[in-house]
Amino acid sequence: MLDKSSEQALIEMHGVCRSFPKGRGEDLLVLEKVDLTIRAGEIVGLLGRSGSGKSTLLRIIAGLVAPSSGDAKCRGETIISPPNGIAMVFQSFALFPWLTVLQNVELGLEALGVESGERRKRALAAIDLIGLDGFESAFPKELSGGMRQRVGFARALVVHPDLLLMDEPFSALDVLTAETLRTDLVDLWVEGRLPIKSVLMVTHNIEEAVLMCDRILVFSSNPGRVAAEIKVDMPHPRNRLDPAFRQLVDSIYARMTKRPEPKVMPLDGIPGTGVGMVLRHVSSNVLSGLIETLAAPPYDGHADLPVLASQLQFEADEIFHLGESLQLLRFAQLSEGDLTLTEAGRRFANLETDARKKLFAQHLIDHVPVMGLVRRVLDERPSHTAPAARFRNELEDYMSEEDADETLKTIVSWGRYAELFAYDEHSETFSLENPG
Repeated sequence: MLDKSSEQALIEMHGVCRSFPKGRGEDLLVLEKVDLTIRAGEIVGLLGRSGSGKSTLLRIIAGLVAPSSGDAKCRGETIISPPNGIAMVFQSFALFPWLTVLQNVELGLEALGVESGERRKRALAAIDLIGLDGFESAFPKELSGGMRQRVGFARALVVHPDLLLMDEPFSALDVLTAETLRTDLVDLWVEGRLPIKSVLMVTHNIEEAVLMCDRILVFSSNPGRVAAEIKVDMPHPRNRLDPAFRQLVDSIYARMTKRPEPKVMPLDGIPGTGVGMVLRHVSSNVLSGLIETLAAPPYDGHADLPVLASQLQFEADEIFHLGESLQLLRFAQLSEGDLTLTEAGRRFANLETDARKKLFAQHLIDHVPVMGLVRRVLDERPSHTAPAARFRNELEDYMSEEDADETLKTIVSWGRYAELFAYDEHSETFSLENPG
């Protein structure tokens, strides 16, 4: 491995912030005061929830997005356009379907002006390295998802970048294919066969980060900040069943579910609370099923999140969303990497369907302010109807248009299940089915 102390940092970022315009009101702050240094000889992971700004940070480094404030430098030079020596692998394979494997891989070299003979030689070497020897003449449609992503890796590696950026490169693959590709890449890295100096990868998969990375930066959300830096000292290859591996995974789960210290200030008007709370869409059927699973053996009301995620084959991000939804509704408590049913959650698990809906409705009104707002507006209007735009506009005072759309989708889904109101998709109108 390279001596990291003797070389100039590949990437240095100090106080980087990035904002995007919202539908109305102030800009949405996505990244806040992020500091990051990447040196040669390490795989660094950016680990966090969806929407925590990880991919935005990656795009700033790639020169695709400019920071709103702060400094972002590559080898000491301010990043104002895509820097030389940086290549990127995307979540979607991003291949040109009308080009063969060989032609797709040659593209980067062609852009650099490499002559055709050298291009072909280097592209064939990259294809062989990544395990696609014999598929040079195949078109993307003839390849499996895993093979197409290998083409994406070959295309990035063929330019021999100093830094390889990976934006959730395994998330579109099935579990076994992703595991094989991860293992192959780590083996090539450890053997020194990858023509790169460092890797920076975005992921929301905790086990993936621990399996691959030398250093993990854990991001908090809203806005994205570096909440913790974790060094992974275990040698490769790493065993998921190793107690040290499991302990580190558990500790990261606990860190990512730790509730922030409360602020001593009123809740009214603060984005993220009250009516301004972003609701991630989770099916009420899935929530009901999770409550039933938690209430039954072997959990009996209490589960370790990593174990639960593994048993139910959920990604960390998915189990976090589910747990937070149950916590919001006061059906469970999410803390230190554990999910525990409340008394109301246990009661819900033992009720019949109609009684469950009534309990769910009561908890929506009591604990989800925007649901109370919708019902109150419908109750007070003589027509007992209201257009969705009335609520969407209010939500956009607090959040982005995308978050407002997802929150509205959640309102409709949960409200319908609880029979709090009806919703007409065609006219985008809320109404009371039985007013009065």
